[in-house]
Amino acid sequence: MKGRKLLMIPGPIEFEPEVLQALGMSTTSHVAPDFIEVFGNSLELMRKVWKSPKGQAFIVSGTGTLAMDMAAANLIEQGDRVLVISTGYFGKRFKDILDRYGANTTILEAPLGEVVPLEAIEKELKTGSFKALTITHVDTSTGILVDPKPIAKLAQKYNTLSILDGVCSVAGEEINQDEWGLDVVLTGSQKAIGVPPGLALLMASEKAMEVWKKRKTPVCNYYADWNNWLPIMTAYEERRPSYFGTPAVNLIVALETSLKIICKEGMDKRVKRHQLLAKAFRAGITALDLEILPKTKQIAANTLTAVYYPKGIDGAALLSKIASSDVIVAGGLLSEIKTSYFRIGHMGSVSSNDLLAVLGAIERALLELGQNIVSGNSLQAFQNELLRSN
Repeated sequence: MKGRKLLMIPGPIEFEPEVLQALGMSTTSHVAPDFIEVFGNSLELMRKVWKSPKGQAFIVSGTGTLAMDMAAANLIEQGDRVLVISTGYFGKRFKDILDRYGANTTILEAPLGEVVPLEAIEKELKTGSFKALTITHVDTSTGILVDPKPIAKLAQKYNTLSILDGVCSVAGEEINQDEWGLDVVLTGSQKAIGVPPGLALLMASEKAMEVWKKRKTPVCNYYADWNNWLPIMTAYEERRPSYFGTPAVNLIVALETSLKIICKEGMDKRVKRHQLLAKAFRAGITALDLEILPKTKQIAANTLTAVYYPKGIDGAALLSKIASSDVIVAGGLLSEIKTSYFRIGHMGSVSSNDLLAVLGAIERALLELGQNIVSGNSLQAFQNELLRSN
């Protein structure tokens, strides 16, 4: 028997053995030639994953929230109008961050399980000059997937910066930053990028960097200030030593390892794998007579699934039963329905075998709690959907 449970939450995820091996290497100096090569290569590989050959990459010790903070701190000044497009908890978090920097924020909140219509976004953009808008690509609290491409086009039409929170989407969902005209795409290391928590990753467009350079006031966050970090990124890409704050050496070595794995698979193939596995997993969930939070499958994320507990089933008891089968899933996050649903992450190095194990654990838990379902239905539905897709 293996000595640990299968971690299937929406981050941290299950990591590739090579990534964990890289993480456990002896720590080297942050200005050693071999580490400078690793850091510089990681910045270059990020452009391939983000599909942003013209972008400015940033790798900073921190979390996805720090990446959100960096975007707001560097691009927003007191009184700037910002439109927040929200599909859950993390849209509201972006508003909180922007408010700290004095932004004049307008939030468009989608009804639970839905997305904000494009017509509503354009109607709001027509009301005046917005400096930026934010999009949560996949909200980890709801499992809602937003299509950023048409929103980015609207942002361009109204001369507005577009900032994509890709914490739960980068390296799992389709993103073409330069082609779609997204100005900032950010994430954290512990999701589909496939590295243990601790790195904030961000890609800024040429337009975003120009807007930042022309700001009239100092950046009101010392640690997040691109004035401090851009020289470091430039130096490492030029394979020169530099220093502002000590980088997370082992995490960056692990990052390069994971980015190489991702690029070897190829982004188009990787996105397709996530889509096929998510579709099959939803088929398995449906076969258990369970309902997902997104109101349509078209807006259901491919990196995680949010599922309502069946009526009459105690959520805590269900999660406990699932854990007893050596599978860890996550409870709800959205405060208003926190006890009504749970979440399963399926991103990064996830395989069909992982998801079969999850479905089996959920199915057993439901049967043990007296739910009237047919044993094996979810596994059969999952397999059938995969076979149809091959």
